[in-house]
Amino acid sequence: MILDWHFYALAIPAVILLGLAKGGFAGIGALSLPMLTFAIDPVRAAAILLPILIAQDLVGVWAFRRTVDWRVLGWMMPGAVLGIWLGYAFAASVSPLGVMAAVGAISMVFGAYRLWAARHAAAPRETARWPEWVGSLFGVASGFTSQIAHAGQPPFQLWVLPRNLGRDVLIGTTAIFFAAINWIKVPAYAALGQFTRANLLTAAVLLPLALVSTFAGVWLVRRIAPDRFYTAIYCLMILVGAALIWEALR
Repeated sequence: MILDWHFYALAIPAVILLGLAKGGFAGIGALSLPMLTFAIDPVRAAAILLPILIAQDLVGVWAFRRTVDWRVLGWMMPGAVLGIWLGYAFAASVSPLGVMAAVGAISMVFGAYRLWAARHAAAPRETARWPEWVGSLFGVASGFTSQIAHAGQPPFQLWVLPRNLGRDVLIGTTAIFFAAINWIKVPAYAALGQFTRANLLTAAVLLPLALVSTFAGVWLVRRIAPDRFYTAIYCLMILVGAALIWEALR
């Protein structure tokens, strides 16, 4: 397993953010991979986080398995599979610095989107009038960004939120979609040679912290006003993304 203290100095807060995101602070987990990229190769960082994400998905899938819009998933999932394959092909053919730059760009776009969404609470209604097959294109974008940076939420939300799903149906559909694509990503990361003993042991060491953080997120989200917290995280996401791009290009 990884023994470098510098890695854990970044991995511990990154995994805490991942747990808090699953516990109710939606979106902040997208900062986890960019943080780890300062310590290790971005593809390796994503592979370490993937088993943790899969374990966390089990709770949401079990809790909301009966409240799912299968029509939305039916249109988005084929595109997501294609997007994951494109993300794999990109990671397999581009240098680590190229992947780092892509992670940085995705981080900046994600942070900017979330800041914009916070100021414009109503989701764009235009997409609600588009043909359902367009959902497959959003699925491609979600699959690609998820494969590269575990950041598939913005394309997913841009398509799904205007559907005006009920709360539990939205949560259930989101849980099933990302649980499915996380499992679909497993062969891609295996093909990239990233499920090494060291990576899996490192993920196992970090998993308990992620689970505790998930329950902490459930407790905290009901007790604090998260607005300023979210704003700080998304601004940090933009700065981290810019730093990764700078690091990759210099």
